[in-house]
Amino acid sequence: MKTLIVHAHPEPTSLNGSLKDLAVSTLEGAGHEVRVSDLYAMNWKAVVDAADYGTDGSRRLDVVRDSGRAFDTGTLTPDVRAEQEKLLWADTIVLQFPLWWYSMPAILKGWVDRVFTRNFAYGVGEHSEIRYGDRYGEGTLAGRRALLSVTVGGHESHYSARGINGPIEDLLFPIHHGILYYPGIEVLPPFVLYGADRLTEADYPDIAKAWRQRLLTLESTEPIPFRPQNSGDYEMPSLHLKDGLESAGRSGFGLHVRG
Repeated sequence: MKTLIVHAHPEPTSLNGSLKDLAVSTLEGAGHEVRVSDLYAMNWKAVVDAADYGTDGSRRLDVVRDSGRAFDTGTLTPDVRAEQEKLLWADTIVLQFPLWWYSMPAILKGWVDRVFTRNFAYGVGEHSEIRYGDRYGEGTLAGRRALLSVTVGGHESHYSARGINGPIEDLLFPIHHGILYYPGIEVLPPFVLYGADRLTEADYPDIAKAWRQRLLTLESTEPIPFRPQNSGDYEMPSLHLKDGLESAGRSGFGLHVRG
């Protein structure tokens, strides 16, 4: 297995840093290849601008058009091309980050914004009245699997169905479904550590044991069964879920998961 770990925490000795290091040692110890993109250590540029797309960019920046052109002509900046090459190399992707303000840190979102360009992560495949491109289960990154390893400051009960913060599945849906599944990556159930700010060194051995177990079962874990766009579950061209396909007890985002 070839695994890319994308790590987003500014403190190397943080819990996130420890989980990243443990992932590297565990996977390499099991004979797997591992590459790491430590975004803070790389001083990753998190904002999209015209400089990403070379001197042939449009006078009025059009991120969709200019990113696709730069991808097609091989004129994306070297840092972006390197990350795209890592994604193509990997068969498994681990995103390691703390949940900040109900989402990923800005530097990780900036990695997505810059690396997931048109004609690489989106805008691929046939676009017609009967097919709206290769996405949501298909695309450039199909055949790969991804896992979110997330630390959360609040209690687990705060992120339950009746919890004040909403279900963790709903908070992570934009990442799981909208970022990872969109270009074809199968998404595994996340590894979530709650109450991270109150954990002590005495808690770490149990955390490490659970994390190692998840890492060593990446290849056998069943992905979240999101509905593929082009499987027949959706009306075309509206992309509304067809009547009668609702899974029992599911609503909202859950409608897009097969029961």
